[in-house]
Amino acid sequence: MRRFVTLLLLLLVAQQSLAQSELTPTSILSERERAKFVDEVLEDRFANLLPTLMRREGIDMWIIISREYNEDPVLKTMLPSTWLSARRRTIMVFFDRGAKEGVERLAIARYDVGNLLKGAWDIDVRPNQWEALAAIIQERKPKKIGLNRSANYAHADGLTATEQTEFLEKLPAEYQKRIVSAEKLAVGWLETRTPKEMAVYPLICRLSHQIIQEGLSEQVIQPGVTTTDDVVWWFRQRITNLGLDTWFHPTVDVQRADNQEFEHLRTFSKRPDKQVIMPGDLLHVDFGITYLRLNTDQQQHAYVLRPGETAVPEAIRKAFQQGNRLQDILTEQFVAGKSGNQLLLGALAQAEKEGIRGTIYSHPIGVHGHAAGPTIGLWDQQKGVAGSGDYPLQANTAYSIELNAAVEIPEWKKMVRIMLEEDGFFDGKSFRYIDGRQTEIYTIPRTLGYVR
Repeated sequence: MRRFVTLLLLLLVAQQSLAQSELTPTSILSERERAKFVDEVLEDRFANLLPTLMRREGIDMWIIISREYNEDPVLKTMLPSTWLSARRRTIMVFFDRGAKEGVERLAIARYDVGNLLKGAWDIDVRPNQWEALAAIIQERKPKKIGLNRSANYAHADGLTATEQTEFLEKLPAEYQKRIVSAEKLAVGWLETRTPKEMAVYPLICRLSHQIIQEGLSEQVIQPGVTTTDDVVWWFRQRITNLGLDTWFHPTVDVQRADNQEFEHLRTFSKRPDKQVIMPGDLLHVDFGITYLRLNTDQQQHAYVLRPGETAVPEAIRKAFQQGNRLQDILTEQFVAGKSGNQLLLGALAQAEKEGIRGTIYSHPIGVHGHAAGPTIGLWDQQKGVAGSGDYPLQANTAYSIELNAAVEIPEWKKMVRIMLEEDGFFDGKSFRYIDGRQTEIYTIPRTLGYVR
């Protein structure tokens, strides 16, 4: 615990330096410090979260099998900081011995998995790895053996056909009858955010917000010269220069008073690039970073002031308020046990009552960008999403509240889409934004502050 507090203080000091000066690589934890933090969080998850999830799902043995460079998505999140991939074939076995003895963690591999899983394969006794695994199972006599197989979540479907075939060839028929899908256990592991993770997630989201604010400013954008593609690559280079990573390529696009319609949702997948940014443009960015094994996903707007303007035009400001209201409508639906489809349909019904033309496509976020958990609409599926949309909302989970409100702008004689996305946390009783949300459109040059 003392080690974790020290690392948290280092993060806080780094964040203070970010607030007081421009972003620099020295504002980010060193690789060694990051590794210590990752391992501390992972040990805490194994000790405190895993037993709860296994008992919730009634699985007393969970087996995860991967070969190097073809890793199960769940296994990737369980590797220590110094393991960048599985080694040869890595088999993890978690066996619940009960509340008193806890969950046993074994690796049927040639190595211990760091300090987290003890190696349990004596190659001199059993040269065949599958036979060693079968012996472990027979010794412990599990009632249910969970394997990562899922039709609904790629994250929980990491067992390959080859690995399954070879495993079952060595497993006695008696135990083959005890195999069940570990889908809900895998999703629970991936979607649940622990107190230690939530102690740092606000700092990660703030860092991501600060990079967006820097990119959507006169420091980067010169109207009439800078293109949307220039800004996209500025974001990518900024991430690299800061020693961070991202899980997707950013996008930057504009809406303006022209005859081009941003009406159809298919426009999202066909956005024009290399548009020169001009005064009067409404800019939109979709951006995220990866840091300390957690991801962000944020969409915000900026307006390029025309000569003589000192503020965002009133019609666009009011349009943005509809986007904020749509966010509220969705998060007001958050109740533990509701499915993603129930959240979606309830929010869309309320939006329609209030005269808001909304489209909702929100998703869990955490160790993956588009993470495991309840899908709350897709941009092309607004009546519900089979499978992942039926999954219930759980406590201590994080979401990207992603949506848009289509609003008519009389001066432009066209509709604009206020496309927003902010990361938030549901504790089981209430929802909150992890680092606030944008409530005012930025201006270029900057005259309005960012309100959290």
